Amino acid sequence: MASHLFDHFTRAMTYPNKVFIENFDGRKITFGHVVEQSARMAHALQKLGVVTGDRVAVQVDKSPEMILLYLACVRAGAIFLPLNTAYTPTEIEYFLGDAEPRVFVCEPAQRDKLAPVAAKAGVAHVVTLGTALDGTLIETSQTQPTAFADVDRGPDDLAAILYTSGTTGRSKGAMLSHENLASNARTLVEYWRYTAKDVLIHALPIYHTHGLFVATNTILLSGGTMLFLPKLDGDAIMRLMPRATSMMGVPTFYTRLLAHPGLNPDATRHMRLFISGSAPLLAETHREWRAKTGHAILERYGMTETNMNTSNPFDGDRVAGTVGLPLPGVSVRIADPDNGAPTAQGEIGMIEVRGPNVFKGYWRMPEKTAAEFRPDGFFITGDMGKIDERGYVHIVGRNKDLVITGGFNVYPAEVESEIDAVAGVVESAIIGVPHADFGEGVTAVVVRKVGGDATEKSIMTAIESRLAKFKLPKRIIFVDELPRNTMGKVQKNVLRDQYRDIYRA
Repeated sequence: MASHLFDHFTRAMTYPNKVFIENFDGRKITFGHVVEQSARMAHALQKLGVVTGDRVAVQVDKSPEMILLYLACVRAGAIFLPLNTAYTPTEIEYFLGDAEPRVFVCEPAQRDKLAPVAAKAGVAHVVTLGTALDGTLIETSQTQPTAFADVDRGPDDLAAILYTSGTTGRSKGAMLSHENLASNARTLVEYWRYTAKDVLIHALPIYHTHGLFVATNTILLSGGTMLFLPKLDGDAIMRLMPRATSMMGVPTFYTRLLAHPGLNPDATRHMRLFISGSAPLLAETHREWRAKTGHAILERYGMTETNMNTSNPFDGDRVAGTVGLPLPGVSVRIADPDNGAPTAQGEIGMIEVRGPNVFKGYWRMPEKTAAEFRPDGFFITGDMGKIDERGYVHIVGRNKDLVITGGFNVYPAEVESEIDAVAGVVESAIIGVPHADFGEGVTAVVVRKVGGDATEKSIMTAIESRLAKFKLPKRIIFVDELPRNTMGKVQKNVLRDQYRDIYRA
């Protein structure tokens, strides 16, 4: 019997005593431990009645054991369903009702609150998993055998379902196959030059594709080591950096570390690679990081439905403000969002992708799935962008974030880049809100630098000669910080709701 994805990982586990995860509390998980403990958990899942194709929903805090549970699901032929730890019981009720998992795994302290929710959704079993080797799943697992006959799963069989954020309606479950995950891990290991000598600082959440699949699968497949932190902690990262070779993070990681007194060329000299994703990296952050450390951050582009699509090159120019070139085996094109017709080179349109990384569709939503794919198999990402003369992909914003004012299209990223370049500005977000005369009014929400003296007038003076008049903000609002989700993405839907009445009399 063979599990397509797990077989990829076991081929890299040539040294069972090599450390795979070193947890922040000092615990070390070797590759041999990975095989044995994931086997025990797979047996425990089967004792709970889990059979091929069953879903196992998980809402627990970050720990090495959550990674072992993910691998146990893969080995048992189940479908792993990680859930954001910030989700409320009401939100959990929706996910459990939609996915109909056989088992729901939660924090020990949350069981009494969530068990009734799971029962209402018809979940057969609620078990617990804590961060200190506690919980009923651990108790059951420790009595199970350390060998397991992996359930036969092929390339097209599902390995995971990840729900999208649902900011524009009902959350959708993206179905990811064994080969979706395996192919992307193979590509990233080769493209980013990961080997068994690599040590990755891992401070990302593991309910999201970035921390779970991009980081974890890449290290599993390369045979490297992860230094596990529960969350972003600048002091802890700087302490670990002398032992590391690489770090994957969201832009917030880099802006926080730039303010750390210990960041300098000596502290990062031995590092091989800094990678950023999940949200746009400001060109200013890219430049400041390079000036302060001598390293150029490698920015890439992916999404829940596709894993990674593009990346700035390991060798070659890492261009600030772009997400690089299509990864090997992945096709990227720009199309008219209304009719799918190809756009001319350099023109803005919808980013569409095709490749072995692209998901199988949305869980129990065949009509939505059909609507998101072109007849030739390209997935419509919802991201607007362009491809320049060198082949680098530029993202200008989500299609839903497009501002239509007076019949003209305004792409937020274009205006944001001009405002962000103004002295005294940290960052900005462009939104469209209801306007009686123009349909939508272009509105800028701006964060000033500490002690900065940027004003609405100074910003408008700086950008008015660089942008067409219809692109200029009708109002500039100053805030201390922009609202973000757990992966660092600016929540423009929150801003639109907050300021939707500013142009009304």
